[in-house]
Amino acid sequence: MFGSEYGGILGLLVLVLDVWAIVKIFQSGAGTGKKVLWIVLVLLFPIIGFLLWFFLGPKR
Repeated sequence: MFGSEYGGILGLLVLVLDVWAIVKIFQSGAGTGKKVLWIVLVLLFPIIGFLLWFFLGPKR
């Protein structure tokens, strides 16, 4: 029971980071195909997709 609070907070943090990543992907200058690919990756694999986008995604 003690660990369930941290699971909820961690899940909320992942959700917030993924929404932030998707907004940044939409705002990027990348082509439409790359944007769709990154968004699908972030949605299908929330943690790994976010980390991949953060480190490998298009930079401004």
